[in-house]
Amino acid sequence: MAQVFQGRSLLAEKDFTREELEYLIDFSAHLKDLKKRNIPHRYLEGKNICLLFEKASTRTRAAFTVASIDLGAHPEYLGKSDIQLGKKESVEDTAKVLGSMFDGIEFRGFSQKTVENLAKFSGVPVWNGLTDEWHPTQMIADFLTIKENFGTLAGLKLVYVGDGRNNVANSLLVTGAILGVNVTICAPEALFPAKELVEMAGKFAEKSGSVIAVTADVAEGVKDADILYTDVWVSMGEEDKFAERIEQLLPYQINMEMIKKTGNEDVILLHCLPAFHDTETQTGKEIAETFGLSEMEVTDGAFRSKHGRQFEQAENRMHSIKAIMAATLGNLFIPKV
Repeated sequence: MAQVFQGRSLLAEKDFTREELEYLIDFSAHLKDLKKRNIPHRYLEGKNICLLFEKASTRTRAAFTVASIDLGAHPEYLGKSDIQLGKKESVEDTAKVLGSMFDGIEFRGFSQKTVENLAKFSGVPVWNGLTDEWHPTQMIADFLTIKENFGTLAGLKLVYVGDGRNNVANSLLVTGAILGVNVTICAPEALFPAKELVEMAGKFAEKSGSVIAVTADVAEGVKDADILYTDVWVSMGEEDKFAERIEQLLPYQINMEMIKKTGNEDVILLHCLPAFHDTETQTGKEIAETFGLSEMEVTDGAFRSKHGRQFEQAENRMHSIKAIMAATLGNLFIPKV
C-alpha cells in the first residue's frame, strides 16, 4: 500500500489518474458528512498554510480559510499588495522563503508557470486555486456536486456553453474525459478550446470511454444534457472585451428556452460564480447602462429555477479543498487507488 497523495501538489487535473480524482471526490463527500455531523477532522493540526492571491476571490479564499481552520491549520492570506512576487523578488526566491515557513501554499493568479515554479522550488505541497489555464480545485467541487445529484459520473453528459477557451472550460473538458463523463463544449468557433487541449482530452476519453465534442450549434450541443454549465463571458484581465463577448455569446446564454432544448426535465445548472444574472451588482448596472442587457451568461429565471445547483456547488468548494489539503498534507493512510 502507498500513500499516493502525500506531499503532492495539485496544479492541473491532467496530472492525476481517474482513480485519484474519484478518491478526492469521495473523500470530499466524507469530510462534508463529518462537518454536517459536527465530527472533528483535524488532519492538519499545527500546520501553517499560505494563501497567495494575485487575483481577487470570494469562494476560493473563503473555502481555503475555513477548510484550513476545520483541519486544525492556521491560514495566512497574502494578497497582491502584500508580497513582491515577480516584482521585486523572483517566484523561485519567494517559493524558497514561503516553503521554509509554511507547510502548504495555495496560489490563485494569472500564470500557470508561476504555480508550477512555486511547487518546484518551495518543497511543500502547492494547490492551484486558479490560473489562466486550469482550475483544478473547482473541478473536484463540481464533480462532487454532480455525483451528489446523479449518484454517478460515468456516462453523464455535461455541456459547457460560453467562452470555450477559458480555464473552467479547459478543466471541465479534461477532467470530464478522465472521469468518463461525456463533455461537449458549445461555443462560437472563435472561442473554441485550443486544438492541443481537445487532443489531450481525446486521449483521456479513449481510455475512459467518454465522448468529447466541440460544436457551435446550440440545439445539437445541449440535446440530452444532464448538466448545463456556464461561466462569465469576460475573464479577469479582459474587461475591455465586453462588447465583443456580448455579440459573440448572447446566443449561448443559458435561459429557460435552452433548458427546454435539452429535453431533460432533470437537467441541472452549474455556474462557478460570480454570475451576471441581474443588475444587483455594480458591474451588472454598468453592463445594463452601456449595452442594454440586464442578464448575461445566464438569465435570472434559469439561475433561480429548480435546475440551479450553483450554491451547493459553491459550498462544495470548501469540502473539496479540505479533502485536497488533507490528502496531500495530512499524512493519511490512503491505499493505492
